Amino acid sequence: MKTIKVSFRVNDETVAFQVKPYETLLETLRERIDLIGSKEACGMGACGACTVIVDGIPLRSCLVLTPEVNGASITTVEGLAKDGNLHPLQEAFMEKGAVQCGFCTSGMIMTAKALLDRNKKPTQKEVIKTMSSNICRCTGYKKIVEAVEYAASRRTSAG
Repeated sequence: MKTIKVSFRVNDETVAFQVKPYETLLETLRERIDLIGSKEACGMGACGACTVIVDGIPLRSCLVLTPEVNGASITTVEGLAKDGNLHPLQEAFMEKGAVQCGFCTSGMIMTAKALLDRNKKPTQKEVIKTMSSNICRCTGYKKIVEAVEYAASRRTSAG
């Protein structure tokens, strides 16, 4: 089978691979780069457990073919922590108890990061609407929404 050469940045590091045309970004991240924070759950883009940020846009990595991200910049949940310090969203999810089984957490955090990157002070309604695009089977989303709001408030109060 024909392969395609791709190169992209993931968490500020350039990677290059020969991939099959139908290899998903989720497969590439998990199996080739060992970035296992993005989870495969539904495999149809409905649950959000595999969400990553590609060129500033949150995408379901189970639906994106790796050749489509050639030249792109990708951020996964593993790329949020800097110099041994968790990202404020990661801290907020822990502080507010917004993690239960943890399976959906990385996708939730990446969706929330994309929201806060484009809107530093979202309303509660905006947070609820955005986070409802991800599925969590363990909670009623209350603590997840509180964590996103908390991270946003800490971010704006810090400057």
